[in-house]
Amino acid sequence: MDRRTIVKFGLMLATGAMFAPAAFAQDKLVLKATDVHPLGYPTVEAVVRMGKKLETATNGRLSIQMYPSMQLGGEKEMIEQAQVGALQIARISVGPMGPIVPELNVFNLPFMFRDNEHMEKVIDGPIGDELMKKLSDHPTAGLIGLAWMNAGTRNVYNSKHPVNSVQDLKGLKIRMMGNPVFVETMNSLGGNGIAMGYDQLVSALQTGVVDGAENNEPSYATGQHYRHAKYYSMTGHLMIPEIVVFSKKSWEKLSNDDQQLILKFSKEMQQEQRGLWYEMEKKSLTQMKEAGAQVNEVTDRKPFQAAVKPVWDKFGAQHAALIQRIQDVK
Repeated sequence: MDRRTIVKFGLMLATGAMFAPAAFAQDKLVLKATDVHPLGYPTVEAVVRMGKKLETATNGRLSIQMYPSMQLGGEKEMIEQAQVGALQIARISVGPMGPIVPELNVFNLPFMFRDNEHMEKVIDGPIGDELMKKLSDHPTAGLIGLAWMNAGTRNVYNSKHPVNSVQDLKGLKIRMMGNPVFVETMNSLGGNGIAMGYDQLVSALQTGVVDGAENNEPSYATGQHYRHAKYYSMTGHLMIPEIVVFSKKSWEKLSNDDQQLILKFSKEMQQEQRGLWYEMEKKSLTQMKEAGAQVNEVTDRKPFQAAVKPVWDKFGAQHAALIQRIQDVK
């Protein structure tokens, strides 16, 4: 190797040119993934299974290492780490994505979907594809959208009493995800919405900073929130799909073939996660009751729907056409 070649080689190392996409794709690569939920939780298990498919399809060249149970922080930290390429895959609630891609806030509106079937038809169809593309094409988000996940229906739980009516929420301090849509949803229902990361919730329940929160049955059960807030009321006020994202900085280092393989398995994951979800939803409800949670149905949700109209007026008016398209899906 002559001196000119040595100098050129050194410059390539210094500028990172040796880590061009094609070269990066040929190396054995472990993709770092994270979730706030524990191993076995449907969103976690779905990503783990995708990693096994990747490993088989590439003879071990690509694999996924999962860091569950908030090992890498809450969703805010997960987003930030994905944006800089410190991790590759994260399962994120659509809530924190709304401020980045305003159209996603439509999914965050209370009582947007009629039921699970309606929601799944929306995210599986053109609307879901369009919103995923808006996230991936966003110039500053730094994320690639891979797949939607079903996160069930969110219900209110608290340490004081069952919630059967809007009046029962008055004065209750309820943890909400960090998006103004959610905080104002709870405020419009008469409660006191408090924006807080999921990773802070148990401590806040223990110390009385909040009286309760709202979430689906699997999150309530796996987090053992029934220890601190035993009244679980089926308000059904939110049904928010979740999204699996990939670091754009890492994505751009992959070959096109690897990108397409990940996208293929992500679409399969989008469907497979649902079976895992519905199974765990049933198990969680049983576990909650056995642990002493007092679960009550809310027989009349119309007053709840009427109370959140100001939220629709404020956050939905600019997306009226998209909302109509969602409502038209049969």
